[in-house]
Amino acid sequence: MPKVLPATVRQRRLGNELRRLRQQADLTTAQAGVLDGSSQPRISSIESGRYAVGADRVRALARNYSCTDEAYIEALTAMTGGRTRGWWDEYRDMLPPDALDLAELEHHTTSMRAASVIHLPGLLQTRAHAHAVISDVVPPFAPHEIEHRVSYRIKRQVVLYGDNPTPLTAILHEAALRMGFGGPEVARAQLRHLLEVSKLEHVTILVIPFGGGTFPSAGTGIYYMAGAVPALDTIQLDTDHGAAFLDTQPHLVKYRTVLDRMAGCSLGPVKSRDLIRRIAESM
Repeated sequence: MPKVLPATVRQRRLGNELRRLRQQADLTTAQAGVLDGSSQPRISSIESGRYAVGADRVRALARNYSCTDEAYIEALTAMTGGRTRGWWDEYRDMLPPDALDLAELEHHTTSMRAASVIHLPGLLQTRAHAHAVISDVVPPFAPHEIEHRVSYRIKRQVVLYGDNPTPLTAILHEAALRMGFGGPEVARAQLRHLLEVSKLEHVTILVIPFGGGTFPSAGTGIYYMAGAVPALDTIQLDTDHGAAFLDTQPHLVKYRTVLDRMAGCSLGPVKSRDLIRRIAESM
């Protein structure tokens, strides 16, 4: 029997959005099944992401639920079908599902915002920096596991390059620039890499300097990925036990505000580059 793969975060998100539409229409799954000409179990399977629904079915369900937001409906239809096949599939038996979910989300996102106080965002790390960070987790990974995770982290950076790169704004605290992971040579190379990446037209790096005052979510790394419409944005928070994905409207509103306030505490792009350069020269 072929292996049944769990629904990806993107598939679950589509199901969750259809569930929200049904609930807003004040319909039970049984009632929705009658309107759809299917059944309560089929509606439940769609909403859990276990059943690969097509674009026409999504449009029909949205119509049954009295949704008239055409941009939102078309964004949902773009999420239909089975899981996206991409470079990350080669890691399917090597890394946890949430890592693969992150790569798939990055593949589809329209823009990204990242904020970090201690660790640099994975999309901006050099191989040597990533190796130093990943080698120091508890409990430790075996050497081959470290290599898998490092190569995966570096391959994720494909979204920043190519003919249609994804815009990224990274808000970094000065502490993250001075941590020195991997020793002075690795740290200097990492800061020089940040300077080079910051020259890309679609990449903006902002630094919150020491003495910049208080700001929200100082202890949490935030990764905000924009969907085709704002209602389909996704947040990833780093935890000691893996990635946590948030997509409810209250969470989206909260973290948009948090990131805006953090950006307001930051130096501008030019002054941020100057600070990164001075730190690199001092190491």
